[in-house]
Amino acid sequence: MPYIHPTAIVDEGARIGEDSKIWHFCHVMGGAVIGRGCSIGQNAFVAGGVVLGDNVKVQNNVSIYEGVTCEDDVFLGPSMVFTNVINPRSAVNRKSEYLATRVGRGATIGANATIVCGHDIGAFAFIGAGAVVTKTVPAYALVVGNPARRIGWMSEHGARLHFNDQGEAICPGSGERYVLESGEVRKA
Repeated sequence: MPYIHPTAIVDEGARIGEDSKIWHFCHVMGGAVIGRGCSIGQNAFVAGGVVLGDNVKVQNNVSIYEGVTCEDDVFLGPSMVFTNVINPRSAVNRKSEYLATRVGRGATIGANATIVCGHDIGAFAFIGAGAVVTKTVPAYALVVGNPARRIGWMSEHGARLHFNDQGEAICPGSGERYVLESGEVRKA
């Protein structure tokens, strides 16, 4: 059974998975799907149509707008935000122009990062604090800055990977082996 703090608003039609926690002053709209074992931090907003997989951690002050899907084990850092339209104007209704964003399994998005809609985040990618993502991020990539650019690679364990001349790296935290081929990383 999920825990919902008395100050949170969960609209009818929202689905909240077992053992998930919805904390102070959150709003989860009808049509949102939140998986098992999730934590939705204080003052977060989850729009209708959002899908969060199992064990997603949403820190305080995060806004997740329609069109966003987060796979299992995603971490959304404090005050990060997703957008859902490229060229918003108050006087122009563009709800039919929302663009989808998918965040792959195990990805981390740092505090105060902005993810511009229509650009997916690959599995186990790591978005640095304050980054502004304006293009698709490959799996295992480490990106920082505005606009975000890749500066390295991260393991599933969350450690920086350093590849040798043969395109191989060992995660210093888990001992798992990774391979870099044609600009893509995979676990060996």
